[in-house]
Amino acid sequence: MREKLGREVVLEKPRDRSFGHFATPIAFSLAKELKKSPMLIAEELANSFHDSEEFASVESVKGYLNFRLSEGFLAEYASWALKNPSDFAKGEKNQKILLEFVSANPTGPLHIGHARGAVYGDTLYRLAKHLGYDITAEYYVNDAGNQIDLLGLSIQLYARENILKESVEYPEAYYRGEYLEELANGAQEKFGVEIFTNESRQKELAMWAKDKVMEIIVSTLADTNIHFDTFVNESGLYDDWDRVMKKMGANVYEKEGKLWISSQTKGDDHDRVVVREDGRPTYLAGDIVYHNQKFERGYEHYINIWGADHHGYIPRVNAAIDFLGYDSNKLEVLLSQMVSLLKDGEPYKMSKRAGNVILMSDIIDEIGADALRFIFASKKSDTALEFDLAEFKKEDSSNPIFYIQYAHARIKTMLSKASVAKDDITNASLKNLGENADMLLFDALLLPEVVEDAFTSRQVQKLPEYLKSLAASLHKFYYDVKIIGTEDEAKLLKLLCVVALSLKTGLSLMGIAAKDKMTKEEE
Repeated sequence: MREKLGREVVLEKPRDRSFGHFATPIAFSLAKELKKSPMLIAEELANSFHDSEEFASVESVKGYLNFRLSEGFLAEYASWALKNPSDFAKGEKNQKILLEFVSANPTGPLHIGHARGAVYGDTLYRLAKHLGYDITAEYYVNDAGNQIDLLGLSIQLYARENILKESVEYPEAYYRGEYLEELANGAQEKFGVEIFTNESRQKELAMWAKDKVMEIIVSTLADTNIHFDTFVNESGLYDDWDRVMKKMGANVYEKEGKLWISSQTKGDDHDRVVVREDGRPTYLAGDIVYHNQKFERGYEHYINIWGADHHGYIPRVNAAIDFLGYDSNKLEVLLSQMVSLLKDGEPYKMSKRAGNVILMSDIIDEIGADALRFIFASKKSDTALEFDLAEFKKEDSSNPIFYIQYAHARIKTMLSKASVAKDDITNASLKNLGENADMLLFDALLLPEVVEDAFTSRQVQKLPEYLKSLAASLHKFYYDVKIIGTEDEAKLLKLLCVVALSLKTGLSLMGIAAKDKMTKEEE
């Protein structure tokens, strides 16, 4: 269609299915350019499609173009998809992308705020991979600075109070939670108790502990089916500091004993400190060296997923990228909002294991990784999210992940009860299905468009929305149409195989395995 019209075309699904499969308002956007009425343009365009084998009809309705795909095209596409399931909804993009997400400080276990960005990032990654992008998932380990020093101090204080039974006075800022017990016991076994009382060994303890915390973080992510291609440690970047600062040129200056970058010239609120009076680099300093390293690796596009509280941080990083001689337009920053958690309508209790946050691992233990992934992918990442754990434990239609899994399992159960041979199903024609079956087939074959849209718009919630809608259509079709033992059994089961393929592929792109059987018996 793009080739025929010579431009990108916005396609919509008409609310009234009798109008067809797709509609486009392109005639309205062409009216000013062509100096014709939208209705006349739409009629001319409709006539130009009359020789197309892909469409059963292309009609002009009040300036809109309505398209109905031909039975032959849908049937051929469906048969191809079933024969090539691993290629279904795939693309062949030619762009190299570096996607950085999570990047939580290695000072404690992941909490539910981290979980949202983790699921969002991994779903984007899966969509991009499926579409053929050359994409790398990267975790930036902030293992330098005050937060790491504080980890070492926190373990020392915990051990002195709980292992050495000393009276300890805690500072205002320190880390707390049950994970410190695990770290303190491990440190005692490796180093002996003297490391807890020797202030000069605090850094050594901290660097050992941050690696142990990273093991906890990576394990939690793996439990959620999230994996990274590369890890970059902040502590390993500062050897390159002098070279990077030289690249920044006159955009770095000294004032009041500090080193600043002139980020205000690039739209920041004011210039920013990168090195303090005592010579310690700021958080921004590490990001400058890291982003220089990123851009030197030669990707075509860079995506960072940050918490919403980092919104004001974007201009200063963009300024630094420009100062380094790169194009800051190649960096795309996506924000992930906070999460509110309920349990049976009441605020979820904080975990004593973390001190004052809700751990990601606790939620996985409570509802499972599949439900957690579905929840965090089901709403725009830059909007607040509130959900009740109790809803995702129910085994009924109110639980969307159960509802979708049940649709897939229902199809598999029906195939196991088939009275026709597997070859009969495979070779069945999908023509003359009838209107309801035709629309179900069309909906099932929409997955490629949904995947493309979900990634390019960065709105991954479009995928779970689609899967919920397809599952609802399947369940309705199951109750409305008798299948097993009918004259059309083979072709209807083939149709259901296409639906199952879309459900399975869509769930896989969310990091969720489709179920062939549910614990609840098929009705």
